[in-house]
Amino acid sequence: MRRLAWQSVLALVLCLVGAAMLPLANAVSALPFTVGQTAAIELLLLASVFVSVSGINPLGGAIFLFFAVHIAAFMLVGGIAGNEGGARVSFFLLLAAAWLLAWRLNVLISGLRPESSGARSFQRLIVPTLFGVWILILWEGITRGAGIPFVLLPPPTSIAARFANSLPILGADLVQTVFKAVVAGYVIGCGAGFVVAILADRVPFLRKGMLPIGNVVSALPIIGIAPIMVMWFGFDWPSKAAVVVVMTFFPMLVNTVAGLAASGHMERDLMRTYASSYWQTLFKLRLPAAAPFIFNALKINSTLALIGAIVAEFFGTPIVGMGFRISTEVGRMNIDMVWAEIAVAAIAGSIFYGVVALVERAVTFWHPSVRGG
Repeated sequence: MRRLAWQSVLALVLCLVGAAMLPLANAVSALPFTVGQTAAIELLLLASVFVSVSGINPLGGAIFLFFAVHIAAFMLVGGIAGNEGGARVSFFLLLAAAWLLAWRLNVLISGLRPESSGARSFQRLIVPTLFGVWILILWEGITRGAGIPFVLLPPPTSIAARFANSLPILGADLVQTVFKAVVAGYVIGCGAGFVVAILADRVPFLRKGMLPIGNVVSALPIIGIAPIMVMWFGFDWPSKAAVVVVMTFFPMLVNTVAGLAASGHMERDLMRTYASSYWQTLFKLRLPAAAPFIFNALKINSTLALIGAIVAEFFGTPIVGMGFRISTEVGRMNIDMVWAEIAVAAIAGSIFYGVVALVERAVTFWHPSVRGG
């Protein structure tokens, strides 16, 4: 007997209960659902349940689920717009059913075995994309359906509207925070950490002295460092870059030192039998072996740098910058602008991390972890 997916079974229960309650909810409230829209939502969800449990071609079932579930979800979310706080229990039941069917869709997509590399890449992309889209759908539906106050949590559509209407301001903040403070601090901090790690590897005294200090400095709170750097370097972006330098220096130092010790004794003995000098061994054996550790530090620092620069801007900055904008707009209760800045920071951080990851794959293509991916 074919085993039914629990997502589909639970979605069917929610659909049946919601279908029974939705017409009554429409009759006693001002929800903007017509009879035809109500029937269309119910039929789309019930058809999706049937397809998900019927055992038909997985690819065809996934395609049907993709369109049916998302059409139903957008009809639900679009119908509640303009009538915030008026949703009944049936609305949330059907929204939950659509979410469960989208979960089932992701399971079906993950279970496909595409033959071409392009299809596999698309599969790896579509699964997290659908996951993120449904976070936004649920966010929109719950905030509007439950009538959550705007100052507590604005819906994604309001954030997107503010984002589109504030592109010049967001662009200026991005340049000030990312392209000035973050980039400068990241390059200086990571570069200095790498150079000092080489020196510490060469001079045991530095290694024994710097690593304990690095552990102490890494535990220092940003809110304690940032005001000091503002006093030292002024209110403009150099003080934020200095905070980024402090935050990125020691992760690079610690990871590089650990990576330089990762090469095996047999490889080092082989290099000595070839009469290799320290620098030949370093560049031809130890640094390649340390590359995964170094890129791990670079990826960690790509997020630390952005966080450090934004937090540092809370303690003094010109009238531009992501941290300045967040702190100012919170005081004005413009929460949608705050979320727009958060979205910009998330996009910039993801791109920054992704670029470092792509460079890592290009440089360390020989490493088993990269070949296996």
